Amino acid sequence: MAKKLKRIHINQHVIRANAKTGERNPVITVKGSNTNDYGNTVIINEHTKVIYSPDKPLSCGAKVWIETTEEVELV
Repeated sequence: MAKKLKRIHINQHVIRANAKTGERNPVITVKGSNTNDYGNTVIINEHTKVIYSPDKPLSCGAKVWIETTEEVELV
């Protein structure tokens, strides 16, 4: 059986709204064929994460990033 395709979206509108209002609404959406699931951290496997951290951004200022210990192929 084929695995179902999922797409991970980062909602810039929610990031901006959170910055204005101080709220912490989820900015990451995992879209499946009939579903939308929301969160601030998505673990893709035990070695890869998409993270939203507005209160502790990276030193470069990024509030959303991907962390992995897996090999990454750049195309």
